[in-house]
Amino acid sequence: MNMIRKRLLHIVVTLALVILGVSGMFALTSSKPEIKKQKQAVPVPMVRTIKVKTGPQSVHISGEGTVRPLQKIDLIPQVSGKVVYVSPALVNGGAFRNGEMLLRIDPVDYELAVTLARAKVKNAESLLHLAEEEAAAASQEWRLYHAKGPEPESKPPPLVVKEPQLAAAKARLEADRADLGIAMLNLERTELKAPFEGRVGEENVDSGQYVPVGKALAGIYSTEAAEIVVPLEDEKAFWIHIPGFTPGKDPGSPATILARIAGQERTWSAQVVRTEGKLDERTRMINVVVQVEKPYAKKPPLAVGLFVTVDIEGCTLPKAAIISRSALHQGDTVWIVDKDNRIRFRKVDVALFQGDEAIVRDGIEDGERLVITPLKAVTDGMAVRTGI
Repeated sequence: MNMIRKRLLHIVVTLALVILGVSGMFALTSSKPEIKKQKQAVPVPMVRTIKVKTGPQSVHISGEGTVRPLQKIDLIPQVSGKVVYVSPALVNGGAFRNGEMLLRIDPVDYELAVTLARAKVKNAESLLHLAEEEAAAASQEWRLYHAKGPEPESKPPPLVVKEPQLAAAKARLEADRADLGIAMLNLERTELKAPFEGRVGEENVDSGQYVPVGKALAGIYSTEAAEIVVPLEDEKAFWIHIPGFTPGKDPGSPATILARIAGQERTWSAQVVRTEGKLDERTRMINVVVQVEKPYAKKPPLAVGLFVTVDIEGCTLPKAAIISRSALHQGDTVWIVDKDNRIRFRKVDVALFQGDEAIVRDGIEDGERLVITPLKAVTDGMAVRTGI
C-alpha cells in the first residue's frame, strides 16, 4: 500500500507542476505587447552638385605641330670660281641681315670679262658711227648725181646708201652691249647676298674652295615669320575662320603658341592664315597653317623644329556653360537636382568637347544644380541628398 501511495503522490505532484508551468506560460504570453509590422525606410543617397554658370563662352580649338620657316632656300652660285670670302655668319645656326654678303667668289676673271666686253662695245660704236657716215655720204652723192637727170628718182636704192652694212653695225653693237650686260651680271653674281633676314640651317663651303655652278653651298631660312601646320578634324573647322576655306573675308582666327624651351614655358601670338592644298588622304584631317611674326624677336626664340601646342580662338557662344565631361551620360544627358531634391534627366546640346570639359550651348539654365557624383543605380525622379 505504501508503494502505491508513493506512486500516486509522484503522479499528482508531476501533473501539478506541468499544469503550473503551462499556466505560467499562458500568463506571460498574454501579458506581452503585440509587435506591429513596420516598413523599412529606403536610404536616400548623397550626391555632390555644382551650380551651373552660363554666359558668353569662346570656343578654343587645340592642336599640335612643328615650327617650320616661312621661307627656306639653298644658297647656290650662278658662276664658278674660287671662294675668297665667307661671312662669319655663314655657319650652322648663324644669323644674318637682309642684303648681307654671305660669300664672294674670286671676281678677277669676271672683271676682265667686263673690260673686254666694254672694249667690244666701244669698237662696235665706232664701226656704227663709220657706217652711218659712209651711208650719209653715199646718199648725198647719189642725190647730187641724179638731181639733174630727166626723171629724178625720189629715193636711192638700199645697196647704194649702204643700208645692209648700217643694219649689221647696229646689230653688232646690240650684241656687244648684251655681252657687256652678261659680263656685268656675272661679276655681280660673284657676291652671294642674303635675300632676307634669317639664319643658316646647314653649311658646306669654306674659303679657298672651288665651287662649280649649281652646287648647294648652304641652306638658309627666313626668321621674319614662321609657320605651324596643325591637323584638325573637319568638325572643328566649323568653329574657326580660315581665310580661303571658311566663309567670310575677315582675317583668320587669332591663336596662341605654347611651348617649353630652355627650361621655360613661353607663349607667342599667331594667326590662322590658310590651309594646305589638300586634305590628308590617310587621316582625312584638314592641315591648318598658323603663322607667327618675328619668332626670333625674343629670347629664347620660337626655334625652327620645335614641337608646340596651338590654341586657336574660335567664335563666341552667347549663352553657354562649361561642364565636366564626366557629368555627361550617354553623350548628351545630364542629371539636374530640382527644388524638391529629386534627380531629373535632361537632354543638352553639346557644342564641343575640349579636353576634360564640354561646352553646352543649350539645355541648362543658369544656377541649376548639376550632379557630378557617379551613381551606379539612378532613376528619373529619384530623391537625393545634396552635399558639398
